Amino acid sequence: MKRDFYTTPKSSRIMRALWKAAGADRYILERGTYTDHVKYACLGGIVLATGFMAAMAGGYAFYVIFEPKGDIISSTQEAIDIPTSILAISFGLIWGLIIFNIDRFIVASTGKGDGTEAITWDEIKGAIPRIIMGIIIAITISKPVEIRMFKSEIDVALHDAQMDSYQGALKKAEKSFRPPIVEYQERISGLKKELADKKEEHRLAELDYKTEMDGGGGTGNRGIGPVAKNKKAIADRILIELTDFKEVKNKEIETLKIDLQQADNKLKQAKLDAEKKSHGLDGLLERIKLAHEIAGTSITLFITLLFMAIELTPIFFKMMLIKSPYDFLSDNIKSLIKAEQGIEIKYDFYKDEQGVQRDLVINHQADRLLREKIKLIQTQTELSEMVMENWKSSESKNIKDNPGSYIEKKA
Repeated sequence: MKRDFYTTPKSSRIMRALWKAAGADRYILERGTYTDHVKYACLGGIVLATGFMAAMAGGYAFYVIFEPKGDIISSTQEAIDIPTSILAISFGLIWGLIIFNIDRFIVASTGKGDGTEAITWDEIKGAIPRIIMGIIIAITISKPVEIRMFKSEIDVALHDAQMDSYQGALKKAEKSFRPPIVEYQERISGLKKELADKKEEHRLAELDYKTEMDGGGGTGNRGIGPVAKNKKAIADRILIELTDFKEVKNKEIETLKIDLQQADNKLKQAKLDAEKKSHGLDGLLERIKLAHEIAGTSITLFITLLFMAIELTPIFFKMMLIKSPYDFLSDNIKSLIKAEQGIEIKYDFYKDEQGVQRDLVINHQADRLLREKIKLIQTQTELSEMVMENWKSSESKNIKDNPGSYIEKKA
């Protein structure tokens, strides 16, 4: 805006975008001073930066929560999961927009205080809800940033914690499920040994019989004699016993193998559960805990306070601002709009039941319309009554002049 004594600099698109982010009025700013331009552009920049940091922090937190959990035994670098990354980016953008709008509301709704550089207790009391909201937002942004800053140290500590949990769960699983497996294996080995001993007994009986037949042992007589027949009977009896023994023992072995397989499956499942449980340690909450342990209270507090300072700066900044041409122009335009609409405010006009000073708001435009509406209704009522009176007089005259016609109409 050109003046004889001052020319307001022309604003750029970027500056106007920052004004929007701060919730400032472009029409008024373009008629103000360059100081106001810079002031509200800085406020908008802080709001925009907070939204950007919230988007980054929210997207990273979402990825950490929903990323596929890798093999804790493997030391290879984990690959980025594309589907989770796309979802994390989408969520981060939405979260950033939410925080941006909340911050924009906080900054835009924070008044200019008492118009002095001093921050009074009354100003702080009025800003407490906004300060609390700002603190909450700062904490939600700072925590994902913390775990990203200390990611390397957290990954090492997390790997150790996962391995400890995995080894502990493995020992517990081995202690619970290994004894039955060993017992089944020993019983199967014992049955197989009994079966092998029985087979060896039959082999020796057959060998003794054949040696007796060949004359190479025993009595030394070749052919089937009484001794050979006796040895043959012994070998046949042992063979029958072996056949029955094999049938019984093989059934027992098969039953034990099934039990062994079931016990082995339980052990494998317990190991899988142990690994799954260990993977569960790779969550957002666990990483935040490890970040606090690694960084310590002082560094964690410093990072949180840093984000609080960024988040709360616009609120305290607005309370410290002295009134500028923008504020006076804004007040003037608001007064003009109220005057145009017939709104009158009498400040501290009365006290309510609690003794608090209240403003009296008089809506002259609404009162005028209300009075006009009441007068219109009253006039319509009077006219309706006049019409009814005239109609009544006319009908009465007709009845007096010709009562028969009235009776005929009624009939």
